[in-house]
Amino acid sequence: MPKSASIVIIAGEPSGDLHGARLVRAIRAQRPDLTFFGIGGDAMAAEGVALRWHVRDMAVMGFTEVLARYGFFRRVFHQMLHEVKQVQPVAVILIDYPGFNLRFAKRIHGQGTKVVYYICPQVWAWGRRRIPKMARDIDRLVTIFPFEKKHFRGTGLNVDFVGHPLVDEAGAVFTAPMSALPWQGEPRVALLPGSRKHEIERILPAMWRAAGCIQSRCPEASFILAAAKPEQEALIRRVVARLSGGPSRWSIVTDKTTSVLRQAKATMVASGTATIETALMRCPMVICYRVSALSYMIGRLLIKVPYIGMVNIVAGKKICPELVQSALTPEKLCDAMMPLLHDGVERGRMLQGLDEVKEKLGSVGAVDRAAHSVLEEIHGGAEVPL
Repeated sequence: MPKSASIVIIAGEPSGDLHGARLVRAIRAQRPDLTFFGIGGDAMAAEGVALRWHVRDMAVMGFTEVLARYGFFRRVFHQMLHEVKQVQPVAVILIDYPGFNLRFAKRIHGQGTKVVYYICPQVWAWGRRRIPKMARDIDRLVTIFPFEKKHFRGTGLNVDFVGHPLVDEAGAVFTAPMSALPWQGEPRVALLPGSRKHEIERILPAMWRAAGCIQSRCPEASFILAAAKPEQEALIRRVVARLSGGPSRWSIVTDKTTSVLRQAKATMVASGTATIETALMRCPMVICYRVSALSYMIGRLLIKVPYIGMVNIVAGKKICPELVQSALTPEKLCDAMMPLLHDGVERGRMLQGLDEVKEKLGSVGAVDRAAHSVLEEIHGGAEVPL
């Protein structure tokens, strides 16, 4: 059966949806004849990707949370396998989301389909034994962090470090006019409680009460909760409505996270991609993380790196405090935030560390370089023009 002029793309989380949308746009700029279908979100759909499932149904975090929905994921997995076999795409692009995508890569690569993995799963942290399997099942790995390439040396896998796509977005924010946001005083404090339902429900209560603690020490402080989408704003409002001990001067802003970070003095941020976004906006932060007790226990056994926050992992040292699991209390979070709300040695040291992280994340044009890697693989390794 001849290959169709289509690409399957699978992103199972909101951040992957944004990365996928940018990548599709960049590929289409060079190959407008290609069509895309797969798993993603609103951003990928806006770029013309025909969605079979939405990320809102796929995004879960933690071992116990995944097990609870095993039947659903199994059904999606096999239906996507069937579609790939029927359509015969020129390639499959897998974006992070390792629990699903690494298994998918194994199955489809065995059928002779080109597999490009964009945004490396954190196997260097929790699953080094998977590295040789990735080399077997993937044709090309496109990474966005500089230290990842070294973990695949000697495996034979073709690995490209292209830089982090958020570098471009950060540059655009800094050159744009300052957005008007509903701050109500100084210092300005941002709260980023995550994008997933369980993150918001587990992390926001500590952030909210820490904000109340900060206001008791800085009576003129103002707080903005940043939500990525309207459904997350609605959930944040529901959670806040049942909490006590929070601040009196606060607002929720949707779809303006980078603008909030640009203007905030410091932020409390859920561990994840948002820590890189916060670093690139040069906003000092305290990193927060909490999952179910069982998920955390299993994670402790598997994870082999000393930090939770990606900004600290990239730095190779702890430049931002991390409050994890039982350590994430309002009092400890408030205490960790206070030195960042005033100019001084601790704040200055963190800003210097954030600048070093930005330098390590590469130059502008990461997505164009990623698109070039994908098309080079599709063309059988032949050079294609940038």
